[in-house]
Amino acid sequence: MEANSKQHGTTSRRYSSHLSKAKRTPTERILVRNNDRARLPTETAMSAPLIHSARLALIPFCGTDADEVWPCITPTLARYMEWDPAPSPAAFRDVWQAWLPAMGDGSDYVFTIRGANDGQFLGLAGLHHADTPAPEFGIWIREDAHGHGYGMEAVLAVKDWAMAALEPLRFIYPVAEENWASRRIAEAMGGVVVDSQPAPKYVRLIYEVPAR
Repeated sequence: MEANSKQHGTTSRRYSSHLSKAKRTPTERILVRNNDRARLPTETAMSAPLIHSARLALIPFCGTDADEVWPCITPTLARYMEWDPAPSPAAFRDVWQAWLPAMGDGSDYVFTIRGANDGQFLGLAGLHHADTPAPEFGIWIREDAHGHGYGMEAVLAVKDWAMAALEPLRFIYPVAEENWASRRIAEAMGGVVVDSQPAPKYVRLIYEVPAR
C-alpha cells in the first residue's frame, strides 16, 4: 500500500480485554476474533493503536484481515497506486508479511478500515516513515464503497492521532496527478504540491501537508 518511534495509544489486544460481550458491535467482535484466535508470530504486529472516527474504526492490520483485503485489490483500484495487485492470496501473503516488522517497530503503520457499526471491511490506511519528521500518508477504499467520504475521514483520523502521538513537523501525501478524489483529501488538509515526479503508471505529485 502506498499508503504507510514510539508505541502510543491502546492496542487492539488491550482494548478487546475490556469489551462486554453483551454490548459488542460487529467491529468489536472482529477485534476479539483477531486477538483471541491462535496466530503465528508472523501474522500480527501489535504496536499500532486503535483509532476511531465518527463512522470508522481503524484497526492495526493483521493476517486474519487478508482474506477480505485481497479480493478488493483490483486492477482498476490499483491504476493510481505504485504497485500492481498480487495475483493470488499466497502472493498477497508475502506482501502483507513484509509490512509487519515495520509495524512492530513503529516505523510504519497499516490500518484495516472498518465500519464502526457493522464491521464491514472498507479499505486500508497507512502512515509510512512514521519515525521521521515527515510521515507519509497512504489510503485506498474498496471500489464499491467509493463516494461516501471514507477516505477523507480515515486520513483525517490518522492525522489527528499522529499529531498528538508523534508530533511530526509535516506530512507527505503522494498521489497520482489524475487522481482528483485523492488530491482533494490532501488539499482539504491544507496540502500544497511541492514536487512532481515521473512514475511508471502516472505523474506523481508530492503534497506537503502542515501538521496542524
